[in-house]
Amino acid sequence: MKPIAYLTKLIAFLLASLWLPAHAGRACEAHAATPQSIERGMALAAKVSQALDASGARVVLLARAGQDLTKYQLRYSHMAFAIKTDAGPWRVVHKLNECGSATSHLYRQGLGEFFLDDPWRFEAAWAVPAPAVQAALWPVLQDRTRLGAMHQPAYSMVAYAWGQKYQQSNQWAVETLALAVAPTGVRNRTQAQAWLQFNGYEPTTLRLGPLTRLGARVGSANIAFDDHPNEKRFADRIETVTADSVLDWLPRAGLGSAAVQIGL
Repeated sequence: MKPIAYLTKLIAFLLASLWLPAHAGRACEAHAATPQSIERGMALAAKVSQALDASGARVVLLARAGQDLTKYQLRYSHMAFAIKTDAGPWRVVHKLNECGSATSHLYRQGLGEFFLDDPWRFEAAWAVPAPAVQAALWPVLQDRTRLGAMHQPAYSMVAYAWGQKYQQSNQWAVETLALAVAPTGVRNRTQAQAWLQFNGYEPTTLRLGPLTRLGARVGSANIAFDDHPNEKRFADRIETVTADSVLDWLPRAGLGSAAVQIGL
């Protein structure tokens, strides 16, 4: 296929993959998209879509490598839910902050848009929740009111895993999972976090010294450390929810399968 024709086909696929209800939108892009990045992003989206179709699942946890976190021994930066719609395409439900700001919103996007957000590496990981977990998540992810029940708009990229002052994207996802799955009913973030602790979820501990914390806080509106307990913060222990920790915990808690990696 000729390059121009191939690019045209990719763009058409991208437009078809976007879901544009009231909560739709794009993350803030640091760099303008190039034909090469569009092609690779769409190729990864198509590959993931085929893999998810083959899984037979209706709901999966989906992670992408949006940032380079290798110095923290982390592979993925961002966690979302992907749901198989009755119409056929997979849609992504996730939380994003606005262009480096301290405010976040919930979004619904197509797979193509999800993988065009200036990734560090064109790679994804996904895990299939157990059938009962999928059945519990499905109605929550379709209901805007329940979808936002755990959402705290005040955003910090390193929000304390067991705090409520801020919330980052991975934290919203795992707390929403708790809302859906907890048998006794979860109505607020405190209850969701209690359920997660009872079921053995362990956040990632980042070792960040005072100079690193100061530089990050001064240079970025979307990073704050004042929600972390003093005894942990001043010991350079920043406990936060990461995509890697959620993927590791899901099979350990008996809530789903081990993660599958897929990339270009």
